[in-house]
Amino acid sequence: MDTRGPQPQKFYILATSSGLTKEALTLKNGDSFALFDPCGDIIPRGLGEQGLYHLGTRFLSRLELLFCNTKPFVLNSSPSKDGLLATADLTNPDILLDQQKFLPRGSIHLLRQKFLYKGVYFEAIRIENFSPYPTKLPLTLLFEADFRDIFEVRGLKRKHRGHLLPPLVSKEEVQLRYLGLDGISRETRIFFSPRPDQLDHKSALFFVGLAPKQKTLIFITVECLVDGQSLHVSFSRAFSRTRQKYRALRRQTCLIRSSNPQFDAWLERSLNDIFLLLTQTPYGLYPYAGIPWFSTVFGRDGLITALECLWINPHIAQGVLRFLAATQATSLEPDLDAEPGKIIHEIRFGELANTGEIPFGRYYGTIDATPLFIVLAGAYLARTRDLDLIRELWPHIEMAWQWMEKYGDADRDGFLEYLPSQEGLTNKGWKDSHDSVFHADGHLAQGPIALVEVQAYAYQAYMQLAFMASFLGRQDLAELFLHKAQNLKERIIKHFWSPELKTFALALDGDKHPCLVRTSNAGHVLWSGLAPKEIAAQVIQTLFEPHMFSGWGVRTLSSLEVRYNPVSYHNGSIWPHDNAFLAQGLGKYRFKKHLNRLLRVIFEASVYFHLHRLPELFCGFSRRPGQGPTPYPVACNPQAWAAGAVFWFLEACLGLEFKDHSLYFRHPSLPGFLKVLKIRNLNVEGYELDFDLVNHGNDVTINVLRKPRGINLIIVK
Repeated sequence: MDTRGPQPQKFYILATSSGLTKEALTLKNGDSFALFDPCGDIIPRGLGEQGLYHLGTRFLSRLELLFCNTKPFVLNSSPSKDGLLATADLTNPDILLDQQKFLPRGSIHLLRQKFLYKGVYFEAIRIENFSPYPTKLPLTLLFEADFRDIFEVRGLKRKHRGHLLPPLVSKEEVQLRYLGLDGISRETRIFFSPRPDQLDHKSALFFVGLAPKQKTLIFITVECLVDGQSLHVSFSRAFSRTRQKYRALRRQTCLIRSSNPQFDAWLERSLNDIFLLLTQTPYGLYPYAGIPWFSTVFGRDGLITALECLWINPHIAQGVLRFLAATQATSLEPDLDAEPGKIIHEIRFGELANTGEIPFGRYYGTIDATPLFIVLAGAYLARTRDLDLIRELWPHIEMAWQWMEKYGDADRDGFLEYLPSQEGLTNKGWKDSHDSVFHADGHLAQGPIALVEVQAYAYQAYMQLAFMASFLGRQDLAELFLHKAQNLKERIIKHFWSPELKTFALALDGDKHPCLVRTSNAGHVLWSGLAPKEIAAQVIQTLFEPHMFSGWGVRTLSSLEVRYNPVSYHNGSIWPHDNAFLAQGLGKYRFKKHLNRLLRVIFEASVYFHLHRLPELFCGFSRRPGQGPTPYPVACNPQAWAAGAVFWFLEACLGLEFKDHSLYFRHPSLPGFLKVLKIRNLNVEGYELDFDLVNHGNDVTINVLRKPRGINLIIVK
């Protein structure tokens, strides 16, 4: 029997054993993140992704606490409500210390509290003696640093690595060192306070002596140093600064509460995950894509997350737009898929990117980020009326438009298309798996490939260009862009609409043959608003048939298709942000019953996930009575556009539009499980509004609590 199968694709995330438990603890701050088991330890098990990471490198691959030479029992572990602090409550198991001494379980309580701040890991361990006897017992901390690039952790094999340098050990500090092939020195510097009784390059030993009811503290500080940069700040001051930044984000963000505590838990977790993933850059806030695999800048992810959160906090969109403008390609660099005007796909900072072993240092291999950049700019202007920023960005917006017409449409057929990259990605839409674009018989489409949702983004880009040009007083340009949008709309309907499938084809291949498979990409077309209503109605009917709608959301691919697999990344799974695109379309076409149904099932899915945190994706199995959705084994969690999905759902339900000193609610509707929705601190043209929305079944009314003169709230029914 031939057991040979297909080899893993380049940059595939290997999963050779089961992953982390649902209760794994996650921290992030800036360019650092950390994954721990429920004990608060870093142990090489499961997928092997646990660790402390900084700038794409793992600076701590082991951190294990032993008490009396054994692993403590976990009583409880969780992040704080705001996600800044991870806490683990531990206690001793039954321990026979020697032939005469026995320590019953639960005698000693250990509280571990940890957080990240500017490339530094802080941990405080509080040990308290609840036994009636004085104790002096050993507490050991084991540590290692493998300095592996995140792509090595994902499974990429290297022919050569850099050099681990001899560790340096003093009485209270250990320095673990590595010199990479990129010539950069990386160092893990571990401090202990108080000084350990014994310390070497792999462990610290404390003999903890406590009287009954006495407690003591041990502090651990781990600095992730790149070329010797160091930060000197105390545990309390670092945590205080972290909390201050969090509170500032809360103050500038619209807050939402409801009459449903479970829904509020999802809202709160989603908002705090957005805050967790936001990273301060020289250009403003930027939402990193997701932990662990994508904790960095991704153009597409940042743009979509900013769109999802635009109504609750437009500062995110401002930071995303400025960052992407600053990193926009200005020259032809084929190895990086860079072309003048193109918006970046991703940025990586680790050793493999620096040496060119992966092409993602600054990589531009995406077909959709550039039109979405234009879309976000226009949506930001509509939301804020901040014409100054649009004037600042206009040269970049023009470059993006020119890229669409010169490089994005290389064969001049009016569609944006791409070819696979030799070193980078094969597919360059949001479904970028190597096997995500194919024909009805299952064979993979050959390029250049024109994805249907990308054409919808381009249509929206032209509409937003017309809107912005009009604001800038360029009526000639506005009319040109409207003409281009109308022409593109007609061509999309002509070449992608399939009356037989009652949906849009996934793509056109290099021979302009349509990929006639039923996918969720059609929902993105509805978001753009380009489909005539009779066509939109047929698409919606198709998307809600059992082969597409699992009961937990709409699948990426119909179960009727040859390549359907509910455990695949893009060919049958369910993505919250993908369903949020559809929700926007349902709102635009006033299919509010379908919209309320979709929000209800996605909300119900959130209840089954730990902390109410929707992951990047989950499996597309049909809903089974009394059971929750099936997790996807290597999903990012938290993930930015999954966290932002709930806000886009609510925007669609309420039909929000910011226009002419007014906030419009166009045909608002709420699902039955939301009786009241409370909106606080909503900024409209510099003024803050508070109001409640009350669901009466077939109607929604507004109770205004705070509204300045000159700002109107208008319901369109």
